[in-house]
Amino acid sequence: MATKLNQIIAVEKGVKSKAHQDLTAAHHGLQKPALLAGISRTYQPKDEEGEQLPPESTRVQVKAEHVLRDTAKTLTRLFDVTATKDWANCEARADVSVNGQVVLREVPVAYLLFLEKQLTDLNTFVRKLPVLDASESWTQDASTDDWKTEPVRTLRTKKVPRNHVKAEATEKHPAQVEVYYEDVPVGYWTTVKFSGALPARRVNELLDRVEKLQQAVKFAREEANAAEVTDRRAGDPVFSYLFG
Repeated sequence: MATKLNQIIAVEKGVKSKAHQDLTAAHHGLQKPALLAGISRTYQPKDEEGEQLPPESTRVQVKAEHVLRDTAKTLTRLFDVTATKDWANCEARADVSVNGQVVLREVPVAYLLFLEKQLTDLNTFVRKLPVLDASESWTQDASTDDWKTEPVRTLRTKKVPRNHVKAEATEKHPAQVEVYYEDVPVGYWTTVKFSGALPARRVNELLDRVEKLQQAVKFAREEANAAEVTDRRAGDPVFSYLFG
């Protein structure tokens, strides 16, 4: 049964983790001199009447050459799995299509992963684009390439002082006059608002395109990862050279 790229990707993490654990254990074992050391000694009394003592011996528990062999075996699996994945990544390709239209042809897996990351960032960017105020009615101004509102005419007033006679003057008292201000129309403002923001319709359209392309890239990656792989044997030649 042929192996697929997504299956290799699925097992790679476990193989990498086991190789790391085995290599760490081997390294720690080699750092303990007592495990590498052995001894054998026998006792002979000076004369026949002397005390007889039993022989003593300690066996070597860790042999560096055996550790090298086991390490090579563990890492060979990792080297082979990773080589199989990386070689397959060079060959596995798929088209990116949206609504039947091919946007990119025969895209390699590494570039599809790059596209996924970039489109995630672009999605965030588009969602934060400035949108025209929905409470206004906007039209595009050909002369400035801005959006503008219809002219709105508003009255301009000016405060003019007026006198209010509270009491007329008499022979004994001056007139009592109160000053107040009256708003008097003096002209008209005509206001047109301009904006460089985008209509909500345009932003929604852009977001729809980004999301469709994101989906298409994911489909393409799944298709590429479903490609059959050729098992690669990189570990043996590497460790035959290193530890041979």
